[in-house]
Amino acid sequence: MKIALVGQEIPTLLPSLLADLLFAQKTDAVVSFAEKNDAMRDLMQRYAEAVCSKAGRGRVEACRERREALDQADAVIYAGEMMASSRFHMDQEALSGVEEGDEGLSDQARTLGGIGGLMRTLRQGEQVFSLCDEMKACCPAALVITLGQPVARTVAMFRQRGFRCWGLTNGWRKGPGGLEWLCRKLRIAPEKAAFRAAGLPSFCFLTEMRDARSGKDLLPAVRAMAEDGALGRMAQRWNRTLDAVPVGSIPAHAELMASQEDFRPDEEPALTESVERRKERILRMNTVAERGLEDREAQASQLLLLARAPAARPVALAVALLEGKDLKMEAVVRVNEGRTIVNLPSAAVIEAPLSLSGGEDRTAEITLPAPLAELCMDIDEAGRLAAKAAEGDRSALRESIETDPALGGLDRLYVLEVVDRMIAMHADILTRWEDRESGEDED
Repeated sequence: MKIALVGQEIPTLLPSLLADLLFAQKTDAVVSFAEKNDAMRDLMQRYAEAVCSKAGRGRVEACRERREALDQADAVIYAGEMMASSRFHMDQEALSGVEEGDEGLSDQARTLGGIGGLMRTLRQGEQVFSLCDEMKACCPAALVITLGQPVARTVAMFRQRGFRCWGLTNGWRKGPGGLEWLCRKLRIAPEKAAFRAAGLPSFCFLTEMRDARSGKDLLPAVRAMAEDGALGRMAQRWNRTLDAVPVGSIPAHAELMASQEDFRPDEEPALTESVERRKERILRMNTVAERGLEDREAQASQLLLLARAPAARPVALAVALLEGKDLKMEAVVRVNEGRTIVNLPSAAVIEAPLSLSGGEDRTAEITLPAPLAELCMDIDEAGRLAAKAAEGDRSALRESIETDPALGGLDRLYVLEVVDRMIAMHADILTRWEDRESGEDED
């Protein structure tokens, strides 16, 4: 088996990806990646070789060119984005008011939905579709696991190009609004709770929660806390209007909805690894590379590297799908082909628990409350249209803007004008739009 790792975030993810593949999955695979920076490529190779040596399995191919890394890959793990932080701040500035006291469209400086999410999607398209072109030449049958945000839209992009694609978000177990946070509110240990949550990527809601030992239904207690405002004003409002309690990041949920009076997008979202974290990671990876994992200091460095690993486990998912294994995961993004969520379209890109048996999806059916399902359909349609627009399809761009609930209350024609100006602002990287005149549809 050969797994190719692609994207700017791969150096950050490499420790957890290798640990999962070589130790948890015990898979003797070839791991390939491309890195043009000679010093970083050398570090990553030496680090990976030290981990492989400790595991007694696996082989590393550190390449300078991406096509070499992709050659005959069975799976591709994508974790990339184009100039994420700097381009977001360009969007943010463009959407802010031009006069004192004028907020402009600053509420639309988002990372998942609305205008900001749309611009991020268009930029991702430049990355994803160029990768797809190389994959068609180098590994046309490869399975894709994407971590690239917005995940729902990158899944749709890979699917548009004919690749089998699944996605993973950072999960909704930890953090404010997450499962462990809800368990603390209920005064129950997380390991004693059995639960299910489903919806769209970064837009999941609790559908079931029980005491794992007694079987007692805990959902009424969660709903009561939401109704009383103990979970926050937005959760209280959504419990009433959508008949469901959100699980995971509340700001992420809000980004995919119309402007909320008590929500303001994060002005400094953590889109990339900080300089301080990067320096620390490089130092610890270098310790492992130089000393080997038999050394105690290197072992401590490895533990610290893994302590900051994201919850997502793309390697486990890829191995289970490729080798036809059994697997259970709390939250996996995929197309709703088997109608896991029965009241969403089969074309919808959903996030829900996954139960694989022999590599086949055997997840039990889930039904969302009707008001939530209706909103999910609109968010999903806008997202899939945005993914289509990322190929330079102006008609899909216009339809996405007309459909997106995150633009509720705004003049959609004005939004289209703003987006046209922002496309022109990013013309140096949005090459799929370079021959399209602002405001004119394709023939």
